Amino acid sequence: MIYGYCRVSTKHQRITRQVTNITELYPEATIIKEFYTGTTQNRPLWDKLVKQLATGDTIVFDSVSRMSRNAEEGFKDYKTLYESGINLIFINEPLINSSIFDSTKNNLLEISVQTGNSAVDDYFKGNITLINNLLMSLAEEQIKSAFLQSEKEVTDLHTRISQGMRESKKKGNKIGLEKGTTLITDKSVKCKEIIKKHAQDFGGTLSDKEVMILCKVSRNSYYKYKRELKVQNN
Repeated sequence: MIYGYCRVSTKHQRITRQVTNITELYPEATIIKEFYTGTTQNRPLWDKLVKQLATGDTIVFDSVSRMSRNAEEGFKDYKTLYESGINLIFINEPLINSSIFDSTKNNLLEISVQTGNSAVDDYFKGNITLINNLLMSLAEEQIKSAFLQSEKEVTDLHTRISQGMRESKKKGNKIGLEKGTTLITDKSVKCKEIIKKHAQDFGGTLSDKEVMILCKVSRNSYYKYKRELKVQNN
């Protein structure tokens, strides 16, 4: 079986992109959609999937961050699944696919040295073992680095958002709508106010990606509201 695991942190985020990326490459994949708070590892659908996996099954992720945002937990899950015979595929980070890890194991040195001198034979055997251990350690470090990088990107993003909000407050801006604002639609009006106050194109300090998170809207809706604001300002 091939499973596509998709996850977002809140129900306000869109999961469509992950589903599309996976099904374009693996149209036969059974898609699992998980919505959970990114600060916890409480993922009931993931736990259910892991329990039903059989040796030889495959899980496809859009990126390593979808498997786990916590580096330690992510690497632990990777090792456990790999050792259970599960194939792991990361579309955006193919160098840590389990097939690459397999390739490293299959290419370990298998050299038999028989010189007739047991001390020399043991010496060469010991060096070959050290080299193979080094190769496996490097492969594992590559996987760990991918999870660490993913965790760092999330942490950095939250830090930039917090810093941007503090800078906006220093300028006298407030997060969200002014008290007493009449909403036309809760989504469009609130998002436009946030865009005007925080987007770099309107004199703010946050990038489009960061403002999109504050707005809690899809990418298409965000840029639609942004275009409408630019038209109003012309």
